[in-house]
Amino acid sequence: MGDRDRDESGKARNARPRDGLGRPLPYGAEGVERQPEGIVRSPEETVTEAQRLLEDGKPFHAHEVFEDAWKSGPDSERELWRGLAQLAVGLTHAARGNSSGAGSLLRRGASNIAPFEPEHPHGLDISGLVTWANALADDPAFEVPRLRRRT
Repeated sequence: MGDRDRDESGKARNARPRDGLGRPLPYGAEGVERQPEGIVRSPEETVTEAQRLLEDGKPFHAHEVFEDAWKSGPDSERELWRGLAQLAVGLTHAARGNSSGAGSLLRRGASNIAPFEPEHPHGLDISGLVTWANALADDPAFEVPRLRRRT
């Protein structure tokens, strides 16, 4: 127990380096820089940063961006950001080859964002994301989603 990584408050933190899909690497290995946690961003910044990370092949990191929005955003949008985080984790599982885990998370995420379809909050293409997630859940071929509606 004494060898576990802890932050200043004693909370367990894994300081092992990670690859682009969030998998832990051996200590001393060169990993991908981790996404800082607890960042409060505007919805626009959140979507832009998550899209960049998705396009860079880092869905695990995009999940962390959505998780920050989920934890810091208004209660009325909590399920939106939570669902988007689940989609990113589902994509992470698909990229790692875990089709069962991918399918489960993609369907759950699609279900959580579907109620926001009529509003298209923050320019998000909710109907496109739901369609994408359900298709990927059935055939987990790694495919980056487009977050925003095309204008």
